[in-house]
Amino acid sequence: MKDILSVILGGGRGTRLFPLTKQRSKPAVPIAGKYRLVDIPISNCLNSGLNKVFVLTQFNSESLNKHISRSYQLDPFFGGYVEIIAAEQTLSRADWFQGTADAVRQSLRHLRQEAGVQHVLVLSGDHLYTMDFRPMLLAHRRSEADVTLCCQPVPSSEAWRFGVLRADAQGRAVGFAEKPKEPDVVRQFTDTGGRCLASMGIYLFKRQVLIDLLTQGNETDFGRELLPKAISRVKVMVHRYDGYWEDIGTIKTFYEANLVMTQPFPPINLFSQDWPIFTHVRYLSPATVREAQLTNTVLVEGCRVDHARISRSIIGVRGVVGSGCDIADTIFLGADYYEPSVEQGIGGSGVPPMGIGHNCVIHGAIIDKNARIGAGCRIVNEAKVATADGPDYAIRDGIVVVEKNAIIQPGTVI
Repeated sequence: MKDILSVILGGGRGTRLFPLTKQRSKPAVPIAGKYRLVDIPISNCLNSGLNKVFVLTQFNSESLNKHISRSYQLDPFFGGYVEIIAAEQTLSRADWFQGTADAVRQSLRHLRQEAGVQHVLVLSGDHLYTMDFRPMLLAHRRSEADVTLCCQPVPSSEAWRFGVLRADAQGRAVGFAEKPKEPDVVRQFTDTGGRCLASMGIYLFKRQVLIDLLTQGNETDFGRELLPKAISRVKVMVHRYDGYWEDIGTIKTFYEANLVMTQPFPPINLFSQDWPIFTHVRYLSPATVREAQLTNTVLVEGCRVDHARISRSIIGVRGVVGSGCDIADTIFLGADYYEPSVEQGIGGSGVPPMGIGHNCVIHGAIIDKNARIGAGCRIVNEAKVATADGPDYAIRDGIVVVEKNAIIQPGTVI
């Protein structure tokens, strides 16, 4: 495992996750109340015995950089590291990353400097799954593949969301299409069971093969350009994965993937001692609840709930919920800090206190960090608006998203 370097792509502007990406990059978006999306691929690497990790960052990367530097200080005696590689100007390149493949191309000088590395595992920074990479690595070696792509069967009706592959009887990739929409193209990649092989954005390359593919062309994206090129030139094998996996690409998928965590037995076991999800250690007090009614709800450390009714929701780190609230199907991401005035119930300077105020009704919403929801607010989207933009909030896929640091005045109805 020491000859494998993992490269996690920090993502682009994340426009489909707006406004959660208004002030942060996609991998820095919180998940399950206390983690960040980037914690998922990093944890999968560390749990798989892969402790050489580069994270390529570019847009709105300040919070992501801080999180990684504070969270992942590996033991220097074992030679591991989680290192940030930021987009930078050099004598030969003065532009930003133009896509996923170009991000790795512009980082090749760092990959070349890693002694003993024979393989490069490329991962997305915004997917939700728990996967042991060792079976994939073993299959890659046994088949003597130049490239191995991790794939998962999906209904053909979902092919437009993914890059889809066609493989021969030996598991070698013989065709690839990026997010096909034409029915004739989709049929070419559909098996007799009505399913397609979707690329999971997990690519394992021989290091020299990756270098050759990137330096012998100017392709900017893995899915649209580099993978079809690789299939036509080198041996590309397919590794199937049948476990839970979700691409957190839109507000809707983010919302649904979070609410899955409130199930009695979610597909990702947050209590696993064999496969922990690592993140920043905060040393916060336990969650505090005063006579609340909770149903299928995740409470994160440091949160405070006072005489509220909460169902199928997540109350994130340091989240404060006032008395008399009715919260359902909601993701509250909490806060980055406590206010000194939280005990007095005032926010200072005439604004509501941080958190969700008294007697609020919030259904089917996402409340970002440090939001101030005044008393008596009603956030339910009763008009069933699909898309809209308002002061300090946006509606996407019918889901109200209150922005980070937003101030929603008392009595507001959204």
